[in-house]
Amino acid sequence: MLLYILKRLGIGIFTIWFIATATFTVMHLVPGDPLANDKAVNPTIRANLERQYGLDRPVFEQYVLYMGNMLKGDFGISFTEENRAVNDIIREHFPVSASLGVLSLFFATIGGVLWGALAALYRNRWPDAAIMLVVILGISVPSFVFAAFSQLGILTLNQWTGRSILPVAGWDSFSSALVPALVLGMSTMAYMTRLMRSSMLEVANTDYIRTARAKGLSALRIFFRHQLRNAILPVITVLGPAIAIITTGGFVVESVFAIPGLGRYFVQAVAQLDYTVIMGTTVFFGAFLVLMVIAVDILYGFIDPRIRLGAL
Repeated sequence: MLLYILKRLGIGIFTIWFIATATFTVMHLVPGDPLANDKAVNPTIRANLERQYGLDRPVFEQYVLYMGNMLKGDFGISFTEENRAVNDIIREHFPVSASLGVLSLFFATIGGVLWGALAALYRNRWPDAAIMLVVILGISVPSFVFAAFSQLGILTLNQWTGRSILPVAGWDSFSSALVPALVLGMSTMAYMTRLMRSSMLEVANTDYIRTARAKGLSALRIFFRHQLRNAILPVITVLGPAIAIITTGGFVVESVFAIPGLGRYFVQAVAQLDYTVIMGTTVFFGAFLVLMVIAVDILYGFIDPRIRLGAL
């Protein structure tokens, strides 16, 4: 088990290095001038700014400096946010994205397990068909479409009732997070529902389920004690990526609902060619994703004793 954990950590470190290197390379290949929108009209001021951000050095020296600072946990100073470190941006705005992501993951997990189990229980009947139709819509329709329609629905509801039941945008109360969390978790919920349904149907044809039926156990006990418990294992394997993707991937949702999360700053950084913010947030997102995948892989090994970790 220890060897497996060390192996996974080694692969994770290599993955983070690759993400950092690829991000640095792409950012220096993208056309554009990160100081074009700054007050660097004077050549002396521009030279000082280039010296401050290390842009006057050769690319390889910039890479070495970038990797060295990253190992120390320093992602540099933002090009567009005056005198503001990238670390401060991450520290201040990631908790907002994380709060939205945790609530969204809660909705996605509970909904995915519940709807997937119901779809398998009523296989080839109208509840199954209705749930799978919603699943197809959840996977196919982009999140910004759901976001726009949800805002339209909130406006209609508020006008119909004559008072503000739910806020259309903003981040000032728990109610303002409910609809964005549902929208953000829609695709993950749909994917988990489909995965849970397939897993439930696969488990239903196993030998231990037939043995439990032959022993005369009730259908309810078989469903909860044997079928549901074993069918949920594949869902656990996708929780790691789902946690990271939902927690850090709400770029569009945060922009539409005016939520001051880290994803919104990433979108602004891309539009403004803010190199340090783009590279810092990308590496942070990548490292968080890798960490979640490793954590779930290790957790899955403890949950399912049939896995021989030493052979992986």
